[in-house]
Amino acid sequence: MTAEGTIVPFPSEIIMPFSGYLVAQGKFNFPSVVLAASLGNLLGGIILYYASLYVGREFILKYGKFMLLKKSHLELTEKYFRKYGNGSVFVSRMLPIVRGPISIPAGLARMNMKKFLAYTFGGSIIWNSSLTYVGMKLGESWMNILHYSNYLYIMAALFIIGIIILYLYNRKNAKLNNDS
Repeated sequence: MTAEGTIVPFPSEIIMPFSGYLVAQGKFNFPSVVLAASLGNLLGGIILYYASLYVGREFILKYGKFMLLKKSHLELTEKYFRKYGNGSVFVSRMLPIVRGPISIPAGLARMNMKKFLAYTFGGSIIWNSSLTYVGMKLGESWMNILHYSNYLYIMAALFIIGIIILYLYNRKNAKLNNDS
């Protein structure tokens, strides 16, 4: 969950419902699962906040592409942060896609650390509680979901392969254009 709290695409939408399933099986308990996940998100958010604070916007724009962070992604989160202020950190912790990246404009804007910690932790608790609860309610149906997850793995692998091919294609075209 620490990785998921940054911009590493490690989906809590899979981790937390499965953890909820384990809660329903009596292997974990609900408060511990939610607390551990939320502390992981908090640590990931802190890492990304300080990384953004210290390396700056130009570095992120230059090297973010290696972490699948495009200029448009950064501009979107910055615009969202400017529009909704500090509260955007709280809300974003409950939204897919912007959950991790919202720490970047918070760090760049030097958001108050106490507020950042409170909003990140609070939003993460709500998100993780909801997903864990869904997993608990799925109960025995979880095995049926795992059957279909193979299709998701295949789609994810094809998506990653597609990104690699697109990256190599763009790199080759850029090199050809520079040589011309």
